[in-house]
Amino acid sequence: MGDIYEFGIRLLVIILALTIHEMCHGLTAYALGDDTAKAQGRLTLNPLKHLDPIGLLMLIVARFGWAKPVPVNPSKFVKVDARTGMVLVGAAGPVSNLLLGFIAVLCWVLLEPRGVFWNNFLMEVVLINVYLAFFNLIPIPPLDGSKVLFGALPARFYRYTYFFERYGNLILLVLILTRSVGFIVTPFASGMIEAYVNFAEALRGVFGMG
Repeated sequence: MGDIYEFGIRLLVIILALTIHEMCHGLTAYALGDDTAKAQGRLTLNPLKHLDPIGLLMLIVARFGWAKPVPVNPSKFVKVDARTGMVLVGAAGPVSNLLLGFIAVLCWVLLEPRGVFWNNFLMEVVLINVYLAFFNLIPIPPLDGSKVLFGALPARFYRYTYFFERYGNLILLVLILTRSVGFIVTPFASGMIEAYVNFAEALRGVFGMG
């Protein structure tokens, strides 16, 4: 019964993390002038519009996964150029997850919620969102990190991006199957969570809480 309970909490958090992640991609694109995601009904908190079955399963099993990519048309950006726009859109999803994780740590440390549900819920919000953020920041297509990196690279490096765009899925699959993703993501995720906790503890000390 306990396993089912924990699974239910994890599933709830995963759906929340993926939904907000993808919606933030779409909202950022829309703010820059691209209404493609809005036209396809992706500017919504309805998880059915965003979830990818395989990516959802991977997140449940390994905390590394993905959702259905939000469609983006850089040619519609009016407030920034296409390259800058793709950097902003690509970064929006991971940043939203890092913010969710940060808010959860603040609630955990400052409010000290009582009860098994809230402790487990906030712990999963922190872990899943921070790990999801850094997984997606790996600069391999189709992950968000590749959009951020390729958009930030000088034009002379564009010819090298073809290889990663063509073989990105294969490279990513190998990293996941060999469990190399964990070695890449865990140090960054652990460091970020520790920084969150230290900041929240310091904030509690400043306000004399606890």
